[in-house]
Amino acid sequence: MTSTTTKPSPADIRRARAENPKARERDVASQLCVSEADLVAASCGAGVRRIRADVDAFLTGAPSLGEVMALTRNESAVHEKIGAYEKPVLGKHASMVLGSEIDLRIFPRSWVHGFAVEKGEGSDIKRSLQFFDAAGEAVHKLHLRDASNVEAYEALVASMLADDQSDEIVVTAAPAKKADNDDDARPHADDLRERWSRMTDVHQFVTILRDLKLSRRQAVELVGPEFAWRIDDDAVPAMMRLAAHEALPIMCFVGNGGCIQIHSGPIAEIKPMGPWINVLDPTFHLHLRTDHITDVWAVRKPNVDGHVSSIEAYGADGQMIIQFFGQRKEGSDERREWRGIVEGLPRVQQSSAA
Repeated sequence: MTSTTTKPSPADIRRARAENPKARERDVASQLCVSEADLVAASCGAGVRRIRADVDAFLTGAPSLGEVMALTRNESAVHEKIGAYEKPVLGKHASMVLGSEIDLRIFPRSWVHGFAVEKGEGSDIKRSLQFFDAAGEAVHKLHLRDASNVEAYEALVASMLADDQSDEIVVTAAPAKKADNDDDARPHADDLRERWSRMTDVHQFVTILRDLKLSRRQAVELVGPEFAWRIDDDAVPAMMRLAAHEALPIMCFVGNGGCIQIHSGPIAEIKPMGPWINVLDPTFHLHLRTDHITDVWAVRKPNVDGHVSSIEAYGADGQMIIQFFGQRKEGSDERREWRGIVEGLPRVQQSSAA
């Protein structure tokens, strides 16, 4: 991000956008050294309206839109689901959408900037609601489809319209991510293994990390091969192809600081394209930059039904890019076929964590 003295003006941003009409907003913003939210805001009054980043209002109104596309991404993965925003559950610190297709975990604190965006002309207008964090990074987007209720969309936008409709916003630089210090983490290894072994629910994992002041990446490397082991960097595409071949229902999680989006079900059409591996199914699209993956882990967490296995891919910054589970019903052990895939993926030789 440039300083405020060198930041392009909204007019400069609009001009650059007009000169690159087919380029993705994220790419144009990067070239201009501004955030994606800055880029969108620059068109306020010309197809863009500022709306309040009010999660409760958004989730209350979104079900009336009918079939839409939900999009959540991070730097390395884009997760798109087609369906309806069914069964919203509101919460001060975390909210949820528990639909049969669109399944979200939302963290309202990270929702800072909101926009209603229209592109195109006449009958070919593309409409979306887009939300960004304080640094101007996208946390979640909703795109209307041909079957969506446009009248309900306009009513929702009107109810969320912001008083400030200026074409410039204030963004704050994202806080620097604290680098993992393995020397600080290593003394917690025995405590981590002991607490890990006593888990009865996978959601207890977050509490363990918080109590021991460990990152997720530190924990999987530290806990030892009984519970986590490194697997080949090509394990994610390999797993996807195996799951597709066996029509095995899986769960795929992609998230950022403000939203986690989940696919549950089988995957079928797997398409590599350059560094990307893509899923191109009727209601689920996934786009994953495999060249951003620096390490992949198979992770086993105990629960009351036995244990749950996941595959987790991390980037160079130690942040998790994407996570996979086998789809299962609450109260039952995970599918034998999923466990077989996870345990059969090639392992990377590790030194002892002790």
